[in-house]
Parts: sequence; structure tokens; C-alpha cells
Amino acid sequence: MCCWPLLLLWGLLPGAAAGGLGRTYPHWTLLDSEGKYWLGWDQRGSQIAFRLQVRTAGYVGFGFSPTGAMASADIVVGGVAHGRPYLQDYFTNANRELKKDAQQDYHLEYAMENSTHTIIEFTRELHTCDINDKSITDSTVRVIWAYHREDAEAGPMYHDSNRGTKSLRLLNPEKTSVLSTALPYFDLVNQDVPIPNKDTTYWCQMFKIPVFQEKHHVIKVEPVIQKGHESLVHHILLYQCSSNFNDSVLASGHECYHPNMPDAFLTCETVIFAWAIGGEGFSYPPHVGLSLGTALDPHYVLLEVHYDNPTYKEGLIDNSGLRLFYTMDIRKYDAGVIEAGLWVSLFHTIPPGMPEFQSEGHCTLECLEEALETEKPSGIHVFAVLLHAHLAGRGIRLRHFRKGKEVKLLAYDDDFDFNFQEFQYLKEEQTILPGDNLITECRYSTKDRAEMTWGGLSTRNEMCLSYLLYYPRINLTRCASIPDIMEQLQFIGVKEIYRPVTTWPFIIKSPKQYKNLSFMDAMNKFKWTKKEGLSFNKLVLGLPVNVRCSKTDNAEWSIQGMTALPPDIERPYKAEPLVCGTSSSSSLHRDFSIKLLVCLLLLSCTLVTSQV
Repeated sequence: MCCWPLLLLWGLLPGAAAGGLGRTYPHWTLLDSEGKYWLGWDQRGSQIAFRLQVRTAGYVGFGFSPTGAMASADIVVGGVAHGRPYLQDYFTNANRELKKDAQQDYHLEYAMENSTHTIIEFTRELHTCDINDKSITDSTVRVIWAYHREDAEAGPMYHDSNRGTKSLRLLNPEKTSVLSTALPYFDLVNQDVPIPNKDTTYWCQMFKIPVFQEKHHVIKVEPVIQKGHESLVHHILLYQCSSNFNDSVLASGHECYHPNMPDAFLTCETVIFAWAIGGEGFSYPPHVGLSLGTALDPHYVLLEVHYDNPTYKEGLIDNSGLRLFYTMDIRKYDAGVIEAGLWVSLFHTIPPGMPEFQSEGHCTLECLEEALETEKPSGIHVFAVLLHAHLAGRGIRLRHFRKGKEVKLLAYDDDFDFNFQEFQYLKEEQTILPGDNLITECRYSTKDRAEMTWGGLSTRNEMCLSYLLYYPRINLTRCASIPDIMEQLQFIGVKEIYRPVTTWPFIIKSPKQYKNLSFMDAMNKFKWTKKEGLSFNKLVLGLPVNVRCSKTDNAEWSIQGMTALPPDIERPYKAEPLVCGTSSSSSLHRDFSIKLLVCLLLLSCTLVTSQV
């Protein structure tokens, strides 16, 4: 261990900031609100490397947790004490008791400490196959962090308030394109919107796109969130509207989906961008941009902002929206967006008390066949996906089928976090061909709910959607489905409803126990058990679906409104088995090599000194 002091001195050299061993870390994020704890990381084959840069002279803690809390967490603690580095692999049980892991899977590569900061670099395998470690996949991970002013040679002391959690997607591909900081931009931002003291508000405001004399491409979109409103603004959708308006439609905004909202809002059906809470700015790939300035491009857009106010705060005024960066350097392809999944409807039903319940939204082969054969027989190329659900959501997968056989998942998040939703860049673009079909598969937990959960706009309601960014742009904006409601009601014993339907939700006529109840009240009156919920889930997944297949300007493909049967697929989805890494032996060899190199340097210095 005689060589570690030299390695520590090496870390104090000016060039060490990018990585103590000369390695670069393409991904960086600040974990705390005071600017004291920085995390850098980089995937290297089957391993992932981390760099922790923390303003403390004590220990630094870092780890992964299923909920963001200390229970059942995978933790590593490191630092430099008396000039000697240390790094220990720990875990906690369900009672949050900290224990040293018998299998040490985190391997120190570099450490330094000065009067203000501690920096440590280490690696681990993505999949260690240690029951006390968390595998790192494309899904969301809840990182936990802590630090202390004292070192942890005999085990970490309590970190007081110097701790926190943050959701990240560690394996999101590196963004290789570097954009000019001088790019022109324009903002689509709400002005002094009064937020009602109710849990959910959807606010809509129309904007006119700046007039361009020739074609431009938007190449980056950033959220503009009013300071202090980061938890209030849940998601933002940007829709293309009809071009057959004048600027009179740009009057003050209005609540969306309200009986008195302006008729012009009804023409805004085509989603051209989506942002959700926790997401950052999105840069389009170097060969793709969002087109502006041509006859086919939006002249008027609708900004829809979902405000989540569960504590019913009063007096809130918001000025949030989007910032769009653009260029005259036209790229090869125009980007499009397809909304796929379950049409947002009360016909999307989830029973109470269910630890796990699965819903599926179908982008049917009939819809993709008609739209792609007409618009682009050679197919479209998906480069990013945003998966979207609400509070009961636990996991989402976007499954892809061709000629009845499943191909690679387009996107997935098996540890969905309602407060962290952003576009996932695909590692490789995937092609969708005529006759393919997509299934947005959502997994929910309602074990703490006493009543039905319905599809709807509130965060206490549910959604099951995928937003696909793709090129080249075609005339398909929505590819979704609605499950049949009458067969769902037959499951709870409903025999007849009043016809014609004149009220919403519609009213049940028989049997007697449900007479004159709305179908929502009847579903809540039914005595749901876990066994009944599982039987109902199996029924719903096999029900015929009503196809939604929409074009721009409220137009529809001919398949719209038709009934289709869900494909016969394998359920549940079977992921490829994880391959355990062999970090222990390789890391030991690497550590030995590094230490040997440093010792040789030290020996060389000693020999030179002796010769002098």
C-alpha cells in the first residue's frame, strides 16, 4: 500500500478534474440543492464507472434503493482517512439496518482529498448476481446519497440531513452532438396563469409560431419551469392546430377539456412534443429536426400544461412553458410524434387492492398497415420514446411485434417513477413496418386504494401511453385503443343499461342491486378481492378493442372506430436473463496493475533521487 500516497498526490494535479486516471465521464448531475455533491458516470461494456465529487473531508455514501429510502438498499461508502483511501460495499435490510456485504462488488480506482473536497472513482458490474446488490438496467434507478464531515473507518456514522435521493436513467445513451450555445430560440410560455385550489388543472393556451420565410428545424427543446413550481408542473404537451385561423385565437388561455373552452382548441390534435416532470432538455439526433416554416408545418400550436396541486394551495400564479432552439441548417429528415397506448377514457379500469394489475394499449396492425402503406411503405424509424403513466404506475413496456412474432422491446421502464418521466433515446433506431403492431403494457399497484381507479386526466386517475419520436414524418398522430366496457360490466353481473344513452356516466337498468347506478358506482359497489381482480385482469387483456387511428387536423384513417381482437401474445413478457459480471477477478487484476505502475513510478523517483 506504499504507493497510494503518490496516487493521492496525482489526484491533486490540475488535469485530474475530468477523471483521476485520465478517464472522461460523459454524464454528470448535481444530486443536492446546495451544489455540494456531484455524480459522474460512464458505462464501459458490462461495467459502470462512477465519480463522486463532494464538498466534505469525511465519508461519502452512494447507493441504489427500490423506493428512494434506506430500506433494502445497495450502498457503497468511501473516502480518504489519514492519507489512505477506503471503499466498502454495504447493504440494508427491510429494517434499514446497515450491514457489510460479504461479496464486495464495488472496486476503488482512484481517490483524493484536499482541504474542501473528497473525490472517489470506482466501478462495478451492471449485474453482479449478488442478492444484496441492485442490477443496473435501462430502467429508472433511484439513487441515494449521503456525506459526513467525519470519516467512516469503523463504519459510517449518521449523516444527519446531508442525504437525499434522485431518480436517474444511468444507461441512457450518450448524446454525441454538441450544439452551439448561440442558437436562436423562441419561448412558448404561459403568462400569469392562476392555478385553482384543486388537485388537477389542465391549462391550454394557443400560440402563433414565429413566421419564417423559409424552412427551419427545431433541434432542441427545453422546459421553462417557474422557480419553485418544479413539483406543480407535471407535464406539458405541445399540439399542432389547424392553420385556418387568425390571431384572434391567441386571446387568454382557458382550462382544457372544459365545456366552455374555445372551439379552436378542438382542432389541436397532433402532438409535436411532450415533456414530463423530472425530464430535462431534449436534443434531436444530428440527422433529424422538427420542421417549421413550410405549409405542412404548424402555424398555430396549443400548449397544454398539467398542474398537479394535491394540497390545494391557493394563490399560485404560474409562468412555465417550453423553449425551442432552431437552425437554418436543415437536417435530412423531419421528425414526427405518434401517441400510442390506451385512449384516455373511463373504460380503462383498475380494481382496488391489487398489488399488481396490467393494462394494455394497442397500436394495431390494421392502423399501422393502412397508414404506413399509404404514407411510407418502407417504414419509419423510432429514435426516442417517452413512457407515461400516473401515480399507480409501477412499470411500462413498449412491445413490438412483426408478423405475429415479438421483436426487441422499443422501450421499457420496470421501475417507473411518477416524478421522473423523460424521453429515452434508443441505443439503436428501430424500424416500424406496415403490418407491425405495438403494445404499451402498463403495470399498476392499487393495494392502498379502496375504490376503482379510472382512466382519466387527474394524477389520481391513470394513463398508459407511449410517445414515439420518429422520422420521416407521416400523417399518423395517434394509434391507440379502448377496451370494450360492456364485457367488463358483465363481469360484475350487469345485465342491461338504459338506452338510448342520455347521461354520462351511463346508468344501469338491471340487475336490481345496480339499478339506477352509474357504471362507475356499480364497479365500486362490487366486492373486489384479489382473486376477483386477477380474474378480471385476465378477462380485460383478452377483450376486443376499439381502434383509434388519427391523422392531423382531426382527420381519421378508415380503420378508426372499428373493433379488433388483441393479438395472441406471451404474457407476462419474458425478459432476456441477466448475465452476471466477473468484476472481482478483473478488477483485482486492474487494481494490481495500477498499483504496480504507481509503485514503479515511485521506485523510479527514488532511484533518480539516489543518483543525484
